[in-house]
Amino acid sequence: MAKDKEAAKKIVAPKTKFNKTYLKRYWQLYALLFLPLLYLLIFKYLPMRYIILAFKEYKLNTPLRDMPWANVRGKTDVLKYFKQAFGNIDFKRALWNTLKLNGLDLIMGFPAPIIFALILNELCFKKFKKVVQTIAYMPHFLSWVIIASLCTQLLAPTDGLINALVTHLGGESIPFLDDPSHWVGTYVGAGVWQSFGWGSIIYLASIAGINTELYEAASVDGAGRFRKMWHITLPGIRPTIVVLLIMNLGYIMGGGFERPWAMRNNLVIEVADVIATYVYKVGIQGLKISLTTAVGLFQSVVGLIFLLAANAISRKLGERGIW
Repeated sequence: MAKDKEAAKKIVAPKTKFNKTYLKRYWQLYALLFLPLLYLLIFKYLPMRYIILAFKEYKLNTPLRDMPWANVRGKTDVLKYFKQAFGNIDFKRALWNTLKLNGLDLIMGFPAPIIFALILNELCFKKFKKVVQTIAYMPHFLSWVIIASLCTQLLAPTDGLINALVTHLGGESIPFLDDPSHWVGTYVGAGVWQSFGWGSIIYLASIAGINTELYEAASVDGAGRFRKMWHITLPGIRPTIVVLLIMNLGYIMGGGFERPWAMRNNLVIEVADVIATYVYKVGIQGLKISLTTAVGLFQSVVGLIFLLAANAISRKLGERGIW
């Protein structure tokens, strides 16, 4: 036994010494992590204790631990607010709209930066390429209030620039912002326009990491640009595509508040009301905190399920996945 302990000490000691030396040498890198970790702790993890509000009766001036459990007619029912949410027609509509709009965003918006990155990679003139990249990145830095105002100025049915041009050429005005079906197309199109340039950055970085000798060998074999793109570039960035697709699937139940709130109007409320706007109206304006906490918890759990399922499927198909 004594010999075994001495042998174990000899094995562990160098490892411990190495860890101390490594930390001493690279302590600056760990110091840089302090502020991001502090941000995650304060704004992401500490608020998680309020998830319990989904199962309690919220009272403004009562400490969290003293709030009573959700009850129906004096009987404890911790699923009260979940049942109440799923029995609410407005929540059902917001849930369907969230899935539909995010699904369309994924279908139309996910391939756009990939295609744009492939096109940019084929451009020969570097100065022109930089100009195109800069122009494509710019919409990312615009707020959705500004983008919604631009849409109104360009797509308004009576005095919008596009419809003014259409009617001047003898056509009929197109209700981009007033008709629900046209509004959905405008909403998705604006999202693609705002994000495809910025989203292409990571794909361009991935393309830059592909071995150039593969392209040279393909040229010797007589492959054209399209064949190089199909057989070298796309397989080379496939791991990046898979990881980003998995992450996007995790947001299928999410979506920001600014975009639908800024672009909606009373004529399209039936297709523009999503979970984020529902939570704002019911939770913030209506002060139904427990109900909207239950909605948010449901939203997060479903998003996590999508993320885990997508990651498991990608690993079964031979990809690395996120973890």
